Amino acid sequence: TGLGGASAAATLGELGYNVKIFCISDSPRRAHSIAAQGGINAAKNYQNDNDSVFRLFEDTIKGGDYRSREANVYRLAEVSSAIIDQCVAQGIPFAREYGGYLANRSFGGVQVSRTFYARGQTGQQLLLGAYASLNRQIAAGTVKCYPRYEMLDLVVINGQAKGIIARNLISGGLERFGAHAVIIATGGYGNAYFLSTNAMYSNGSAIMQCYRKGAYFANPSFAQIHPTCIPVHGEQQSKLTLMSESLRNDGRIWVPKKKEDVEKLRNKEVKPSQIPEEDRDYYLERRYPAFGNLVPRDVASRAAKERCDAGFGVNETGKAVFLDFADAIQRLGHQRVEERYGNLFEMYQKITDSDPWQEPMMIYPAIHYTMGGTWVDYDLQSTVPGLYSIGEANFSDHGGNRLGASALMQGLADGYFIIPVTIGDYLSHKINEPKTDVSAIEFVEAEKSVQARIDKLLSIKGKTPVDVLHKKFGNIMWEYVGMARTEEGLKTAMKEIKAVREEFYKDVCVPGTQYEFNQELEKALRLEDFFDIGMLMARDALERKESCGGHFRLESQTEDGETKRDDKNFMYVSVWEYKGEGVEPVKHKEPLKFEFVEVKTRNYKE
Repeated sequence: TGLGGASAAATLGELGYNVKIFCISDSPRRAHSIAAQGGINAAKNYQNDNDSVFRLFEDTIKGGDYRSREANVYRLAEVSSAIIDQCVAQGIPFAREYGGYLANRSFGGVQVSRTFYARGQTGQQLLLGAYASLNRQIAAGTVKCYPRYEMLDLVVINGQAKGIIARNLISGGLERFGAHAVIIATGGYGNAYFLSTNAMYSNGSAIMQCYRKGAYFANPSFAQIHPTCIPVHGEQQSKLTLMSESLRNDGRIWVPKKKEDVEKLRNKEVKPSQIPEEDRDYYLERRYPAFGNLVPRDVASRAAKERCDAGFGVNETGKAVFLDFADAIQRLGHQRVEERYGNLFEMYQKITDSDPWQEPMMIYPAIHYTMGGTWVDYDLQSTVPGLYSIGEANFSDHGGNRLGASALMQGLADGYFIIPVTIGDYLSHKINEPKTDVSAIEFVEAEKSVQARIDKLLSIKGKTPVDVLHKKFGNIMWEYVGMARTEEGLKTAMKEIKAVREEFYKDVCVPGTQYEFNQELEKALRLEDFFDIGMLMARDALERKESCGGHFRLESQTEDGETKRDDKNFMYVSVWEYKGEGVEPVKHKEPLKFEFVEVKTRNYKE
């Protein structure tokens, strides 16, 4: 349970509901929300730079390349200011100006300063605030917390969500939990790619269980590549490290203009700081003069890939560009930069053994976030009555690309302000309904189904570790369903995913037993779900024959390499319905209508 789940549980408990929360790690404090660094957006206009609720709404729609739902995004912008008030009341130590006002900085895709931050630890501080509110309700008895539990199935009775089957990750036993409604707040599915900036525990299993029980899956192909990550180093990595987008406020991104300088850098014959200013290509400032280094993430990522593909990558693998703070240090002074980014500089140096105060950081794009997820209506309810999805687990707010500092905004908006209101309408009809009977046949069948999955995996007794197969699958995803996609590549991906899945069921090695702390079994169960997610992503990307946001089809690009949308044929949300194992899913379309925002080609050049 991260920011969305903790804030929702705390608020529902305060309202008097009896809430059970399930946390895959040993504490909600360990949720991946803690890794969010740069800040949280809100339309406060403290900088008096002409910001407004409508401007935040418009920036978010435009940043998502006009593939999100207007009503949901406007509501998000409306409640953004209340989030800051809530967090300040909790004591969140936001950065402040000398006079005491809350400080702001800019993030990609906007030309105002609306991002509130706590150095490079914003997610951690917000999560501590939500965790404190949650603990208050646990102490009051309205919320019961189940740490080290993983949901493995949704239980549906008479077409309504009535509970879950969860595995106790310590004892290994399966347990049944009944409810009048279920809220999924389990984040995204970026770890399908194996290497991502997500925590190792982050996975898409919960939303896949819901998908198989009738909850539609929306826009699965919309995955975000973050432009500022520490590049891959070697073959043994299991995770990538994010460097906050906030660094693009003052850092300048560049590569050498000359190939001979590139070779010298790769051979360590010169240091980056020794490349003369006139021989540096600040390519984002050159291509996008109006926004410079603060273009949206999808734009910055593709620009970095283009430079590296052209042979200008600056590390040994040719897959890195520089993020340079020399100008900011000279302009602002060491102390001011330290106040803003000190912990990020320290983290970078510890990981890379390179001092960013002396030499530029090296960065390269990596999988970071997924805009797709469970389809929800305006109330955040899925197609299964009583099943709700909040935060990154749903699809509702970001379209084809999420703007920086909007994930924390969505998680807390959904948890503190939206779901506590909307779920009441559904639950008001359940007042006279008795507690859900966990001995019902639906619970029995669901538990049997999960047990059969576990028994099957443990019985294979192959020789190939789960991580080896996951890495092979992840390489397929990154190669063909990553930053650049083609019809041929996507068809190849679907064939190769099927082959890896067949190998998995023939030769996967899952040591140990069910009834112990068995992380290999956990990973095997999740990889099964990732296979289905990968197939759905590739299928959705294949059928969306346009480029928009993070979904970039090479067949659909402008002359200067930007996304080329096809609004006539693809102005809709792809909504996929599960039809059974081995049966092709059915695609539905939710038309997108824009009444208050003018739909046009995104332009970050002027």
